[in-house]
Amino acid sequence: MKKDDSFDRGRAMRFDMFGEPGVRSLDDADDFQDPLQDLVTRLCFGDVWSRPGLDRRTRSMLTIAILVGQARPDQLRNHIKGAIANGVTKDEIREILMHATIYVGLPAGSDSWRHAREALKEADAY
Repeated sequence: MKKDDSFDRGRAMRFDMFGEPGVRSLDDADDFQDPLQDLVTRLCFGDVWSRPGLDRRTRSMLTIAILVGQARPDQLRNHIKGAIANGVTKDEIREILMHATIYVGLPAGSDSWRHAREALKEADAY
């Protein structure tokens, strides 16, 4: 993996949001996983999450809503914890879940509430 400013920014962002677990998958990547971790670090966090147009808090709230719609519980749990680190409150997360559930449907929404609750507890934010 070739390191550059985008990579360094992305790694720092992942650490800020998710702590050591957020960079462990990056640091432990083998030659098979390396291209994915590079893409996520460089493009997702180093470029998009680092853009000046939205703050991290807003990006976290959008990401939560999108992940509810995609019914991606592992990513949702991870990004709930990142959202807490980015200043999103438990009450705001509840409102995001309520809003997203209406638009994406009850099965995906209902599962997301359960996973969000667990993630909030794990982040000591419940």
